[in-house]
Amino acid sequence: MDKKSEIRRSPLLHVVNLSKRFGTLSALRNINLKLFPGDVIGITGQSGSGKSTLAKILAGIYTPDEGKIYFSGNLLHAPTNVRSIGIEVIHQTPRLAENLDITSNVFLGNEIPQRFLSKILRIPAQNEMDQKTAELLAELGVEYDSLRDEVCNLSLETRQMIAIAQVMTGSPKLIIVDEPMEVLSYPYQKIVLNLISQWQREGKSILFFSNNLDHLLDVTDRIIVMREGYCAAEFNSEEADREEIIASLVGTTNYQQLLPIIWALDNYYEAQKSANDLHRSQMLVDQDMINQESLYNQLVNHLTEQITTLDSTNQTLQNAQRRLIADSEEERKALAREIHDQIIQDLLSTNFQLEALDTLNPTPEKLHEDISQIRSNIRKMVDELRIICGNLRPPTIDSLGLNAAIQSYAQEWSKRFGIEIHLHLDPEIGRISEAIELSIYRIVQESLNNIHKHSSATVAWITLERTSPRALMITIEDNGEGVVENFDLASFSKSGHYGLVGIEERVKLLGGRLRIRNKAEGGLLIQAEIPHPKN
Repeated sequence: MDKKSEIRRSPLLHVVNLSKRFGTLSALRNINLKLFPGDVIGITGQSGSGKSTLAKILAGIYTPDEGKIYFSGNLLHAPTNVRSIGIEVIHQTPRLAENLDITSNVFLGNEIPQRFLSKILRIPAQNEMDQKTAELLAELGVEYDSLRDEVCNLSLETRQMIAIAQVMTGSPKLIIVDEPMEVLSYPYQKIVLNLISQWQREGKSILFFSNNLDHLLDVTDRIIVMREGYCAAEFNSEEADREEIIASLVGTTNYQQLLPIIWALDNYYEAQKSANDLHRSQMLVDQDMINQESLYNQLVNHLTEQITTLDSTNQTLQNAQRRLIADSEEERKALAREIHDQIIQDLLSTNFQLEALDTLNPTPEKLHEDISQIRSNIRKMVDELRIICGNLRPPTIDSLGLNAAIQSYAQEWSKRFGIEIHLHLDPEIGRISEAIELSIYRIVQESLNNIHKHSSATVAWITLERTSPRALMITIEDNGEGVVENFDLASFSKSGHYGLVGIEERVKLLGGRLRIRNKAEGGLLIQAEIPHPKN
């Protein structure tokens, strides 16, 4: 948003020069932040960066030493019951009344009164609250035995989802999401991310505190990086890449405009989790904080060295791979055009000339048969060349898009090899970048090629769907023989089988994730999740 547009809008939340100290440690230093209605801002930082302190101040748990907080234009005075002014908080660990049952916790503070007594007494409408609780938990995919279960007897993950359901019973203007993902499994994490997107569509504002950059890039509009109590950098989520953000997190100025190495980042996140655990221990006493901060800095410095080394040894290779793929696609496109516009047209012209020669001039029967045979061979050559053109460059992808190209190729492939194909292509995906469309098409092409050559399958399934506002999932599976257990892609490369290796390289260069496994019922499943810009 430009400066003039920002002036015209009033921020829902305005933080001015916020500071906080714990003994001799300055946890926050002059933090300034504007959050507008409908915005989703991600806040990330290493342990000790002040991120958790900021979240707790905004949630009304800590009192700032300096600075001001305005909400809906009103100055907030500590202590503040943030729920009463339209702020809900999802904490890192759930804050519930452990001795109360599920429904009582979901509607804690937002109880629905009996309608006929609401003007006299606020007696909870138990049946109505039970029904609404069941609906909310079904929406969140939460399983339970009874709504009368006390939450102290439930798993930490279930209690976290109940805390999230509690937020959904109110009508907040702002939702603070303070790192709740650590206790949630992958399916529940996806549900929470989809909830954040849904809340934004409903006009709610969200502050999303997290150390998972994939999550932040998925659902936020902006990402703020905190370091040593400061706001160190701010990124537009549409334009930022992980490596820039990582560089800001660890304090380096060597920004590289390349997609990160996913497994290196996973190690980074794991190290951050350990550092967060360490930081919680540091908060017990000031002296311990100082001593352990030194240990934490050594950990981060060691990690920074590892990332720098990985970058220096792999970025040149990644650049070369990207250029090779891009150049290869351009050569394929040029070659397909030349074959179609020149060779095929010449063959068709020759075929017409033979037809005219055979038709207009009386020819002996034997010569007529020979000409007919030659014309038939030319038609077969044209058909084969058209297949080659389609393999080189899908003819429908430029004009009709990825879905049409996959559908056309799958139908032709099924007809040629006699293997049944079932397609499920999300019609709402629309057009995406040429590089991503071509890469997904090549993944499908190579996967089907492997099925034909190696699987002995009779049926294949292709699914293309959107898993989040900024990610696509392509799934190819079959009912064939699968691959050997505990397979290694490197061994496939050494033996001359480059199909799966090529798929893995394409997915990595797009910053995606690849999963290959045998299905329990037989056959192979290939799943590639590909990030793409938000529409």
